[in-house]
Amino acid sequence: MRKKISIIGAGFVGSTTAHWLAAKELGDIVLVDIVEGIPQGKALDLYEAGPIEGFDVRVVGTNTYADTANSDIIVVTSGAPRKPGMTREDLIKVNADITRSCISAAAPLSPNATIIMVNNPLDAMTYVAKQTSGFPKHRVLGQAGVLDSARYRTFIAMETGVSVEDIQAMLMGGHGDEMVPLPRFSTIAGIPVTEFIAPERLNAIVDRARKGGGEIVNLLKTGSAYYAPAAATAQMVEAVLLDKKRVLPCAAYLEGEYGLNDMYFGVPVILGSGGVEKIIELPLNEEERALLQKSADAVRSTIETLKTL
Repeated sequence: MRKKISIIGAGFVGSTTAHWLAAKELGDIVLVDIVEGIPQGKALDLYEAGPIEGFDVRVVGTNTYADTANSDIIVVTSGAPRKPGMTREDLIKVNADITRSCISAAAPLSPNATIIMVNNPLDAMTYVAKQTSGFPKHRVLGQAGVLDSARYRTFIAMETGVSVEDIQAMLMGGHGDEMVPLPRFSTIAGIPVTEFIAPERLNAIVDRARKGGGEIVNLLKTGSAYYAPAAATAQMVEAVLLDKKRVLPCAAYLEGEYGLNDMYFGVPVILGSGGVEKIIELPLNEEERALLQKSADAVRSTIETLKTL
């Protein structure tokens, strides 16, 4: 029997994630959205690409959570963008309410699923998903570091003129502005990236990676990134469904690791069929720990705000 993947939210990120997953033939896909016709139309369109591209999976769209029953993976992309006049607290509340609604509807129907969160603010929404679902911590995680590190690797490749396939980069911390770069753990074909790029240029690359989402928003004017976020999500789904034991930076629930407790935070993990199978604690130096703590303080502030709403 093929695996089943339910994607909640049929916007650009959700539908593009479905595209990447179908192309990889990772499982049958259910695309869920509250807007009638949108998930059905996008799913049918994608399904009809199968004979051309040669992928043989079933893709269905629905407005009913019953169709997600017995999913192996639940991906949540549903969320509202920040609108003019909205405070940060307003956005947190709106997306927390959306997340609670999605998870409370989907999780009971798929009690053995792994939940991958994609909506923002990522770490806080993943915390909400864990609290709402009641799932064990290793089966609820967030996608952030995979995307941030992909942007980082892209910019390193652009700077050095080498293949992105030879670049390995590790990041930690919150998504976006709160991310913590780790040049000591970033390499090109096993060679430290600092041997290729001067410190001031590397700092500029790190800053661009932090603001990568905003750069795309500014270019698009009326939208945000979706190809790379969707590809990052698909990579995580693949690691779980194929038990690949990938070492990837993900938002994982911490209970003492890196001196942090009761929060979701971006750390390197081993990702396999058990979800987060191990959190890897890197030997950070004093400067890296200071940056990590600053990021953790920002993430914790968001989670504490969430608890008061």
